Amino acid sequence: MSRKISEGRKGVYYLGMVLGVIGLLLFLSVFVSGAMNFGNFSNFEARGRSMATRAVTGMVLMIAGGFLTSVGRAGLAGSGLKLDPEEARDELEPFSRQAGGMLKDMLDEAEINIGGGGDEREQVIMIRCQSCGKLNDEDAKFCDECGKKL
Repeated sequence: MSRKISEGRKGVYYLGMVLGVIGLLLFLSVFVSGAMNFGNFSNFEARGRSMATRAVTGMVLMIAGGFLTSVGRAGLAGSGLKLDPEEARDELEPFSRQAGGMLKDMLDEAEINIGGGGDEREQVIMIRCQSCGKLNDEDAKFCDECGKKL
């Protein structure tokens, strides 16, 4: 199990990012051209064709970039393109480890101990109510459920 993301996956991820940015710029250029030529109807047909081509090409590049970015981030099996659960687990392992580390940091900051890590657990003793069967703290004098004396 590798804890590093391969150079090939990084390359696909960054290629997807570049294609997405180029696609976004092409798509937004349509609006800039439209604003700059507002009211100008000379050569309208050619300009309209150019703007439509840029808009469609930009959208295609944004979709392709998003697809490549997700495949680069999660790998072929991790993104669901290849049906191999073992390989998917290996490809997603760095992100699972990161999420677990972030959860541990959050629990440590909140001073919540869920056991493990060499810390001893505190033993909890509960007293069962003879009347209703509810478990109560060992120092309770009356049942939390029915109110009867313990």
